[in-house]
This record gives sequence, structure tokens and C-alpha cells, in this order.
Amino acid sequence: MGLFSLFKRHPTFDHGIYPVEHKELTASQPIRRLPFAPELVIPLAQHRGAPALPLVKVGQEVVRGEPIAQADGFVSVPMHAPATGMIRAITLAPSANGPKTLAIHLKVYEAASQEVLYDLERDLDAMSPDEIVAAVQDAGLVGLGGGAFPSHVKMKPPSGRVIETLIVNGCECEPYLTCDHRVMLEQTDALIRGIKLALKATGAKRAIIGVEDNKLDAVTHLRARLPKALPITAEAVETKYPQGAEKMLIKSLLNKEVPAGGIPADIGIAVYNVGTLAQMGTLLPKGRGLIERVVTISGPAIERPGNFMVPIGTPLRYLLGRVGLADTVGEIILGGPMMGMAVASLDVPVTKGVSGVVALERADPDLALRKVYPCIKCGECLKACPVSLNPSMLGELAQARQYERMADEFNLNQCFECGCCAYVCPSNIPLTQYFRIAKSINRDKQT
Repeated sequence: MGLFSLFKRHPTFDHGIYPVEHKELTASQPIRRLPFAPELVIPLAQHRGAPALPLVKVGQEVVRGEPIAQADGFVSVPMHAPATGMIRAITLAPSANGPKTLAIHLKVYEAASQEVLYDLERDLDAMSPDEIVAAVQDAGLVGLGGGAFPSHVKMKPPSGRVIETLIVNGCECEPYLTCDHRVMLEQTDALIRGIKLALKATGAKRAIIGVEDNKLDAVTHLRARLPKALPITAEAVETKYPQGAEKMLIKSLLNKEVPAGGIPADIGIAVYNVGTLAQMGTLLPKGRGLIERVVTISGPAIERPGNFMVPIGTPLRYLLGRVGLADTVGEIILGGPMMGMAVASLDVPVTKGVSGVVALERADPDLALRKVYPCIKCGECLKACPVSLNPSMLGELAQARQYERMADEFNLNQCFECGCCAYVCPSNIPLTQYFRIAKSINRDKQT
């Protein structure tokens, strides 16, 4: 890559913001493993769609990789034992979004080698597209970028839709997070295998890996490793938030727009996170299930930040104890600080959709700086909104509790809660939180 490419403007979308990245804390930290927690908590609902159904009973011994819950229909995925041990309980456990959910509690055998003892070798070249789709569901794969949507469902687009292009999302635009960056550098062969499988399953003619230009080392590395015989390219896009949102990345790479209320398949596109495809390339050849994922643990309140391979179900309390949590901690977020969710309990486990754990220090004691003031009509939120909504008007309607009008007249449902509007608001109005509440109330009215 020439010197000019370091300075040229890369493609992007309209609007958006440029938050401080904070990626230097972990970007150069290789993926490492931590010891297993004494007990793992595996929620049955850690993906979009129907929760999995338990296959095991209390007191039953399981080996690492063994299925412990089955999918409940097509839009659902199974669960696998992240460690060798004994089922201690199947009961309610804390979740990141508040209500307790049913989970399998696995007591880990400390003396076990923790090898994966449950697999089934596959000849990938001999598999048909439908067999690949079934194998992806059997592996329990979901979107590892945070969406946790079952991966196999994207491989079977609605009737009448044809997938022409596969976009591989390596943007990782959230501050602090670097797990996808490390996956691209360290799990390149698995990523390429996963892309090949996704191309075959979807019937797409080409794949484009989109990477923000603050990770040009990943672009260079990928271009050097991509087989010339495959229709796969790696392209840099501008570092801007929320570049990693699939609609924004599609606009940046292909200058196409997903119709309002539509999905990428409507314009012949499927989007997958790099971590998802790397796991696909790792698990499918051996017929294994998803039992661990790469997680960035970072933030000013983390003493030893890094990127770690974490078993699914590891409690936050154990994880943070291993990396060191400063006494100044004020808030712990699952995911990134823009779209992530603050947790109220350290007993919440890492699930398939958790890409990061960010620990922030206590807020400035001068609470006057955080006081919410009336909207001053500055228009900054309109400039920032990547889907060209009017957050100011939506905010006023939310305060007036005119939730249905927000959806019917001002396209509330097009908001994907990126947080750009709240980030730039000089009046500290929590616009994103208002919109989440409004959408939740509208959903409740429809049921």
C-alpha cells in the first residue's frame, strides 16, 4: 500500500460523528485466553428469535462442545457446553437488559483438560448450500458484531430475493473495541474459509471486506492473504461512526441504499461480521458449536485491558477480577459505549453477542454539567443523524408522549439507536433513550 493511500479520502456515508476512539489501549494486544470460571451461566435466549430448549437435566455430566439446548424452530439456534462439567441447575439468571432469563448453570470440572471432545468432521467441498445453512444453524452461530441475529437465516433470503454481493463487516466503529481488528490479523485463514462458505450458501458472486481506515494494517494483511482465484476484495472506508451499521457500510462501499423498512436482501446484499465468518470457518470443518468468542475488555477503569477468548457464559464478576477493576469504576457497559448496555449486576454472563466489556470511571462530581436543558434548536442532531431523521422533533414528541405520531409521521422506526444525536446534543437531552422507550411502548400497543 503506497504512501498516498494513507492520506487519500476513503468512501463513506452522509452525516455521522467522530468520537474519540480509545482503541490504542488494546489494538496491539494479541488474543489471549483466561482460566475458566468455576461456573458458567448459559442463557437460553442470547440471540434474536425463539429461545433454545434444554436438552440436559440437573446433575448430568457434559463434555466441552456437547449440545445442551436445541433450536426452537428456524429462527433460533442451539447452545453447546463451553466447558466439561456438570449441570448444576436450570433456573433464572440475571441478564444485561434487566429481566431474569432462563439459563443453564454449568459447574466446570477444574481437573478436566477442557479439550473440545464433541465434533464431527465434514467435507465442506461436498456440501450443498442447504447443507451449509443447516450446519451453520447446528453450530449455533449468530451475528458476533452485537446483533446476535441467527447467521443461517441471512443465508436463506425471503422468496424472490437473490443475494448478489456479500459484505464482510470489519469496520468496528465503536470506541474502545478492537476484537474484530485482532480477528482479521490473527484468524485470517478461518475468515477466508468462512467467506467461501457464505458465498456458496448464499450464491453471491462476490464478497467485499469493509474496514475502517484506522485499521489499514488489517487491509494490507488481508489483501496479501486473499486467494487470487476467489472474488473477494478488501476495501478501506472512512473512520466515522456508525460506519459499522450495515446500511451505512452498504452506502459507503456500493453507494446503494436499503429501502425504508427493508433489509439488505431487498437490494441483493447480505452483511456478516468478520468475527461471525471467522467462527464459521473454524467450526464448520469439524462440526463444532459456538462455545467461545473474542471479547475486548477495556476502558479507563480496567487495569490490564486486552482482547481475550472468553467461554460463553463467563460471569462478568470473574472476568473483571482477572483483568483488574479499578476502585474508580462508575459504569460497566456490554458492547461499546455508543450502543452498548450498562449492566446493573456483575453476575450477568458473557453471551454470544457481547463484543466488548468497557469499564468507565465515575462521572464528574459536578452534576451541573450533566443537567438536561431545553432544546435550543441548534440542529446538531440533524447534522449527525446517519439516516436523516429529525431527532429534535422526535425528542419533543417523546416528551409529549405522542409515541404513535413519532412512528407514523417522523419515521421513528428507521432509528437504529446509534446514539449520534445524544452524543452531539449541547443540552444533554437523552434522545436515544427517549426513542427506545417510544419504540417499546409502540410495540406493546401492537401486541
